[in-house]
Amino acid sequence: MSPALDPALRLTLRLALALLWLAAARHKLRDPQRFRDALAGFELVPAAAVRTFAALVTALELGLGLGLLLPDAGAAPALATGALLALYALAIVVNLARGRRALDCGCGARPQPLGEGLVVRNVVLVPFALLAALPANGRALVWVDAATIAGGAAALAALYAAADAALANASRPRARGALA
Repeated sequence: MSPALDPALRLTLRLALALLWLAAARHKLRDPQRFRDALAGFELVPAAAVRTFAALVTALELGLGLGLLLPDAGAAPALATGALLALYALAIVVNLARGRRALDCGCGARPQPLGEGLVVRNVVLVPFALLAALPANGRALVWVDAATIAGGAAALAALYAAADAALANASRPRARGALA
């Protein structure tokens, strides 16, 4: 017997991950130069390829976001989500190992320096992506599942936003004399 998820849980995870990618792509589309600068700062892509690679990453995030919303897309968008999150974590680890913490991660609306918290965030998301790749069990969805899915995805998105804000705030220098 192969593992399967309750369809409401599967759809909740897929919707939450889709929102993550669509928001990430939106930030990159709104300020493509900032993302290109962040990508160039990682020094993992040849300088001549940064513009093209940045466009490909943005298109991939947008495609994953939309793919996770398609009911017949299967496991591919969720598996690719897990792989891309792991790749992002690896890129951050490489630069942290180089001692390059002041780089903008390029992952949000505001600049955010690299840190271990970003690695943990991405690594924690990978199992959720892998769970979202599992097929749904045979249970039929009922009307109340719509509220469960929407509420669950909203709660996960809020949790992600809160964690992201906490990471961004933790990376800011504290003002002298400020309350801790």
